[in-house]
Amino acid sequence: MEAVWRIIAVDGLERASLREVAEEAGLAVGSVRHYFAGSEELLAFSFATVIDSIVARVEKALPELQRHAPASPEHLGAVLTLLGELLPLDEQRAVEACVWMAFRNAARIRPFLAAEADRSHREVAALMGRVITALVPADESEEALVVEAERLLATLDGLCMHALLQPGWMTARMCTDVLERHLNGLAR
Repeated sequence: MEAVWRIIAVDGLERASLREVAEEAGLAVGSVRHYFAGSEELLAFSFATVIDSIVARVEKALPELQRHAPASPEHLGAVLTLLGELLPLDEQRAVEACVWMAFRNAARIRPFLAAEADRSHREVAALMGRVITALVPADESEEALVVEAERLLATLDGLCMHALLQPGWMTARMCTDVLERHLNGLAR
């Protein structure tokens, strides 16, 4: 999977064929075909794997979030750390974010990726709901909470995209600063 991710991060999804992946991984094409019948199967599995990797990191950060009282500085720090797992703040997260965004975009026109794109959205949206519920005052309506969760998700998507396209400007520090300012506004 790392060979697929490297190819996508450097050259784009279009280059991630069985032959190219085998070459990148230092394997014979037959070895890759032993596990995947074709490129579509390989790509769908790669999409699922990158989602699982990101979700696993986020889930690892969840206990720290639950350990602190809402609205405390420690809680806000834990939220920032958790959400940072979705942003390209280091090389590993940058590669995964690039691959995740490429797959999400490709799912618009490649039906075999649609199920994983839907799963990806549902899992991240559920996480945003949990974060918003912990940050926004309890008297907010359900509709207001949904809007705030979508706003947070849009902020994260925008930061991710901006950091991938303009890494000289949208550095890890800038991403963190923007996200922290957004979270402070939510925790009013």
